[in-house]
Amino acid sequence: MSVAYGFVVGDEIEIRPLLDTEYAAVGDATASAYREYWTPDAPGWEAYLARIADIASRAERAVVLVAVDRGTIAGSVTLELEERISPGPAEPLAPDEAHIRMLGVSPDHRGRGIARRLMGASIDMARRHGKRFMTLDTGREMTAAQQLYRELGFESTGPQQRPGGPLLLGYKLDLDSETPATR
Repeated sequence: MSVAYGFVVGDEIEIRPLLDTEYAAVGDATASAYREYWTPDAPGWEAYLARIADIASRAERAVVLVAVDRGTIAGSVTLELEERISPGPAEPLAPDEAHIRMLGVSPDHRGRGIARRLMGASIDMARRHGKRFMTLDTGREMTAAQQLYRELGFESTGPQQRPGGPLLLGYKLDLDSETPATR
């Protein structure tokens, strides 16, 4: 066991950049993390799950980090450092901003600190790239993710309604300040 961002996590979890041979496995693991939020009456979910599973398109424009748990792909996170992947917020990525997209851990691998490790690696990478703040959006129903973000020092920026999309909750982390994520 080791300590990552103030919490004990298993050493058998490896966080690293995506390999070209892992697109399908990473897409499956990440999409499985979002399936619990799907309901038959939710318009657009099938298309959204397909977009989540499309790792190749995201990897062309952003960094995709994966979590490997004892040899199995357990989840991933997409980190926008230079430009936004679409669809997303209408405004371009600010030069000093990093933005998190599609953090997901397969249900079979939850409760072991994997999302925390993925976020920690993203925060570290953003700092290494000279970013001063990190932003992200999450769904209202994703309460475990919201708790994680608050524990890491993210502050709410309020609800944001995307045209033709769901209401999302925005969060921001000042990467220059001493936050729980840096302890």
